[in-house]
Amino acid sequence: MLRFILAGIALLFSCTLTLAQDRAMQDILQEQAALIMESSRTSIAPAIAAIADSGLPQAQVVLQTWQAKKMWRRVADGVFFRVEKAEDGNYTLIDLDSGEQAGSAKKSDIDQIKPNSGIRALLGSALVQFQLQDPDPRRRWAALTSIQRNPAADLLAPLRASIPMEDDPELKAMKQRAERLLTIAYDPDESSRIAAIDQMSRDIGVDVRATLNPLLETRLAVFAGEPPSDVNIASRLEPGEQITAIAAYDILVAADMGPPRIAPDAIRSALAEHIQGGFVGGVPVHQLDSQPARSRAYAALAAEGLVPPEPTPDAMAETLARHSFLRLFAEPSPAVTDAALKAMRSIDLRVGLNRTLDLFLDGMSLASIYFLAAIGLAITFGVMGVINMAHGEFIMMGAYTGYVVQQVVPDHTLSILLSIPLAFAVTFAAGVALERLVIRWLYNRPLETLLATFGVSIALQQLAKNVFGTQARPLTAPGWLDGAWVLNDVVSISYIRIAIFVLAGVFLAIYLYIMRRTRLGLETRAVTQNPAMAASMGINPNRVNMLTFGLGSGIAGVAGVAIGLFAKVTSELGSEYIVQSFMTVVVGGVGNIWGTLAGAGMIGFLQKGIEWFNPSNTLAAQTFMIIFIIIFIQFRPRGIVALRGRAAGD
Repeated sequence: MLRFILAGIALLFSCTLTLAQDRAMQDILQEQAALIMESSRTSIAPAIAAIADSGLPQAQVVLQTWQAKKMWRRVADGVFFRVEKAEDGNYTLIDLDSGEQAGSAKKSDIDQIKPNSGIRALLGSALVQFQLQDPDPRRRWAALTSIQRNPAADLLAPLRASIPMEDDPELKAMKQRAERLLTIAYDPDESSRIAAIDQMSRDIGVDVRATLNPLLETRLAVFAGEPPSDVNIASRLEPGEQITAIAAYDILVAADMGPPRIAPDAIRSALAEHIQGGFVGGVPVHQLDSQPARSRAYAALAAEGLVPPEPTPDAMAETLARHSFLRLFAEPSPAVTDAALKAMRSIDLRVGLNRTLDLFLDGMSLASIYFLAAIGLAITFGVMGVINMAHGEFIMMGAYTGYVVQQVVPDHTLSILLSIPLAFAVTFAAGVALERLVIRWLYNRPLETLLATFGVSIALQQLAKNVFGTQARPLTAPGWLDGAWVLNDVVSISYIRIAIFVLAGVFLAIYLYIMRRTRLGLETRAVTQNPAMAASMGINPNRVNMLTFGLGSGIAGVAGVAIGLFAKVTSELGSEYIVQSFMTVVVGGVGNIWGTLAGAGMIGFLQKGIEWFNPSNTLAAQTFMIIFIIIFIQFRPRGIVALRGRAAGD
């Protein structure tokens, strides 16, 4: 028996399909010709639906032809064709059913169907059901993108039908997500919407929040007496509490549910118009300088019917008491709004946690930049005790070195790999030259050192302007550093920042290796702790100071290459980081690399935290940060990690 039933269903289906295929697309177009030629967005929907729902294989091609403005109608007999312009200036007619050529025509013999933007949008929506199952994955992707950009209730059914047949895992996941969002917004079944909301309540995507927010939108409504039982109440507004009595009464007046209040200027004008013999409503004119007198006079005029009555405070209170002021959800279903509220609370909690993580990553990124900029200064200032105001210019020199290398080596990856050692070499040499020519004569004279290096800083900036000009120069990152590592719609960090973080870790390791595993590091630590004893042991303090200063300057040059990848490479580049570098070293603890790391972390996180409270004013954030650091140093003058040795003043 079951086999006979299935056979009957199959026969009925095949007959229906045969009938659909036997019917020509031209017949449907002729039935809808009046609407097609009228070409009005308000009336075209039945014609589009007739084509889309015809079941004919030509439907997609016809809709695409219509949308592309390639559908024409022959004037003589009203037949529709797809038209292509021929080389001889005439137009080739292509049959919309067979797809074969059906002759040619002059332009005067045919009329072009020109859908406006509104009709083309409707045609695009109708095409979605075909494109979602198109063999070409690019078309399926485009159709899904169109749904995400312009969701609509009529797209839910074709989207659902396409999911089981989707063989691309990524596209299938996107379709399932879009189907859940359309279900939340448009499914007529309440239980399906609630299930979809519960399913998406752990998703912090912007599209999820954009779908839930309209369900929770509210509007102000006023009812005489108690509200009807079929409204979805978000909250009640009590006059005098959630809303002022005057504002509530004005709402009633706007809804024509109470007599209007009379403005003071209108009262004065009415009184002036009814002065008779020096009196107004029985009140002498000279007594109208007070509000009670004006109110008595106006009430007398209202009793005579000369002016509209003014509602008294008691009358206004009585009117307000007879009405209910509510905020109603735009969504009529309380169960749906309850589920949406619960989901939004869950999403808001997750968004808050992710924003905290994003703020932490921003702080880590800024801390790594400050550490990379300050690590060279930690050597020259912390270990040697030299206040080098030209440290920022070594950063600038490193950035310009990277720019010059990119002009010679166009491959960005190779140029950056070459720039790092070359920038180190250039700034190492510049640091050695500065130490030999200037600083070696000023040891233990901090004020003179500061002034001398400040002069060198100005000279280097001017030299850079003379050589490279005042315009910012590009230092382009390799293509594999473009974009960002995106965890979700809230948390992301650029690949350049990640690279700088890694580079800072590499130079921390290099510094530790040099200071703990090499002869230079051993000699540097010896000179730092006791230069006289180190000299008596055969160590040349001058040579150690020269190499140490060169090492710090070279690391500053490498920092310049890294900073130049995201900052403007100008002659003032170094001056933007010199203050933060000194603060990093001083706050962390002079002469201690771990203190520098701690200081960079403290300043980076502090600045990002202050900017989070006041994101529109970064200058204020830096000001507050400096004030905090000044206060911090008052309580811990030797920094987070105090140093023992010459740099600490022992």
